[in-house]
Amino acid sequence: MLPFSYLFLLFILGLLIVQFVKLQGIRKQLPPGPAPLPFLGCLWQLNFFQLNRDILTKFAKSYGDIYTLWIGSSPVIILNGFQAVKDGLTTHPEDVAGRPVPPFFRALANNKGILLSTGNTWKHQRRFSLMTLKSLGLGKRSMEYQIQEEAHHLVETFRETKGKPMNPSFALSLAVSNVICAVVFGHRFSTKDETFHQLLEAMDPIFKIGGSATQVMYDVFPWLMRHLPGPHQKALSARDFVCSFIKKEIAKHQDAGVPDDPQDFIDFYLAQMEKTKDQPKPAYDENNMIQSIFDLFLGGTETSSTTLCWALLYMVLYPDHQAKVQKEIDTALVPRQTICYEDRKKLPFTNAVIHEAQRFSNIIAVGLPRLCVKDTTIRQYHLKRGSVIFPNMASALHDPNEWESPLLFNPHHFLDKDGHFICPEAFIPFSLGHRVCLGENLAKTEMFLFFANLLQTFTFHLAEGTKDISLEPVQGGTLQPHYFEICAIPR
Repeated sequence: MLPFSYLFLLFILGLLIVQFVKLQGIRKQLPPGPAPLPFLGCLWQLNFFQLNRDILTKFAKSYGDIYTLWIGSSPVIILNGFQAVKDGLTTHPEDVAGRPVPPFFRALANNKGILLSTGNTWKHQRRFSLMTLKSLGLGKRSMEYQIQEEAHHLVETFRETKGKPMNPSFALSLAVSNVICAVVFGHRFSTKDETFHQLLEAMDPIFKIGGSATQVMYDVFPWLMRHLPGPHQKALSARDFVCSFIKKEIAKHQDAGVPDDPQDFIDFYLAQMEKTKDQPKPAYDENNMIQSIFDLFLGGTETSSTTLCWALLYMVLYPDHQAKVQKEIDTALVPRQTICYEDRKKLPFTNAVIHEAQRFSNIIAVGLPRLCVKDTTIRQYHLKRGSVIFPNMASALHDPNEWESPLLFNPHHFLDKDGHFICPEAFIPFSLGHRVCLGENLAKTEMFLFFANLLQTFTFHLAEGTKDISLEPVQGGTLQPHYFEICAIPR
């Protein structure tokens, strides 16, 4: 009789053979891609188990712009290049409007809210949030006034540095976050408020884990990672801190009672909960409210502030562009007038610089995954319900077929031969299809008003003694610049 150790090895070998044969059968039904290993998939071919833009683009050279990668035992369809991303997300947009809920997404959001939810939960929360934001002034002058107020506070924060070296990241986060705070909570926070600072600092571990090896490991081995220390535990703890803060704001609103004329997102949501409380399975409850606010706060702070941080870095690295922006503002606008969003039409080069900062920094890199909610077709490929799709957004914003100099910072990508502003179709930092960013108009207004006000008021230089600044991003859920310091010199 064979010893137990031999029987165990034979069992493992048989299991691997069965899994290998099963994988080969499934592969025939999917777009081409690198051969997966049993249980590990293609993880061993990824750079430290990370799904980053360079590796995905490299695979596309071998397998085409629509191909399959295996994350553990799960196949993922990669869309690479603008045309593939566009075809995948807009040919049958309703078919790919789902969101997979892998273990780490479930730990973060439990299929609640907007960003990481799917199915009817996502439909209800997104529709309600969009209607509420419009009721609160999204795209209207009332919202623009709030952003102008924050732009004024931001300018004063920079002025207080008196030209001394500073890293602009936190000041930008405070300003951008206060816009969404006014919308969601009904008030802004003092830039000196310690709790507000803690709230913004809690965002960091949540974004850092996005797309990291730790997140991939959590999704492949959740039963193990739940019991191990690491960045994932810090991210989940930070998420709990933010949600606790949100609960306190909700409690203040509940104590005050729901007003006849709702003034902020929480007012509207509490009114909706009251209106639907007698339904058999009400779609609006406190957990969904907390997660929706969390998503608005997270999405409404990090992306815009990080893009603005990159934009200021580009200005000090390309002083000719900075000077041209300032000359255009000085020529087109009356000194010390309040800049409004409509002024972008008088400032084509300034507008082009902001768009190029978005394109070139490409802070989202690989977009959030989509889920096929029904059988669908992308080009010649038939994908079954439940298939997971990853749109490589970086490959669209850096596509050599769409951009004259994709790997250079070049504002002329957004200008025609006469110097008028144009926006190429391949400019998709807010994604495409049914899950396009619902705060797109808010983000555009914020970035223009903050950037134009800062460049009108200050000239920016690198801090004295600063050595070479790397344009390679710090990897995470958003791609942030390495730490740098600049001086804001009043003009």
